[in-house]
Amino acid sequence: MNPQIVTFLIKCPDQKGIIAKLTSFFYIEGFNIISSQQYTNSEEKKFFMRIRLTSDSSVGLSKAEFENRFSKLAELYDITWKIDYGSKKQSVAIMVSHTSHNLYDLLHRHQEGKLNCDVRMVVSNHLKLKPIADMFGIPFHYMPVTKETKTEQEKDVVALFRENDIDLIIMARYMQILSEDFINQYPEKIINIHHSFLPAFQGANPYKRAYERGVKLIGATAHYATQDLDEGPIIEQGVERVTHESTVRSLKSIGAEIETAVLARAVNFHLNDQIIVDGNKAIVFPETGE
Repeated sequence: MNPQIVTFLIKCPDQKGIIAKLTSFFYIEGFNIISSQQYTNSEEKKFFMRIRLTSDSSVGLSKAEFENRFSKLAELYDITWKIDYGSKKQSVAIMVSHTSHNLYDLLHRHQEGKLNCDVRMVVSNHLKLKPIADMFGIPFHYMPVTKETKTEQEKDVVALFRENDIDLIIMARYMQILSEDFINQYPEKIINIHHSFLPAFQGANPYKRAYERGVKLIGATAHYATQDLDEGPIIEQGVERVTHESTVRSLKSIGAEIETAVLARAVNFHLNDQIIVDGNKAIVFPETGE
């Protein structure tokens, strides 16, 4: 039986000896460190750490007792922290409209065991993509929306997510702007894929505008959704070189390939506790190869 892995995400003001203080604490509490990653933003004097631990089987400390002890250390050093015991797969909802490539890719990866989560449902304001959800055996919820029904529709969606204990929402080209109230109920738990290399070409029809500008690079950006459209913390980006011969259609085709790869990486970063959000930036620690 594999030992339980505990993951800590830590941020605090940078200060002398902080790594020693943290590692000593975990050692005293009976933990073995299997990986430790840290980053210091010297300009803003901030410290970030992702540390993965296994516990000594002889330790009889409860989670509540352990977290209470760490809270006391956190108060001393102004530490903001998050802990994941790895005992539960996150429950995921995917929101879509018309475009199929991101949905199909995510569900295929999930079926192949390449996304460490439980995809509970697909939610859409159109019926077009129901056959894809059906193909993978994922419940599909048709929740149409108009300008007049937007408030009620979002209430129904939130109620559905709460009933199913949804931990992460993936906007896989859901072509509706979520309200501030909706987004504020899921801070840092909504990942959106934007079919452009942000901050360029925000909003609608980025491939058409990229074509009109004669760009030589196109890309995609996965970010956390915030109340500011397409301006949330950027998790992952990708680009491909194009030429003057590219058409809107060919840009969309190339872009679709970039989108699926970027979105899948961003989702995995989130599921694997590799991200610390600081203001409007996402600190993304690389995989450790454990």
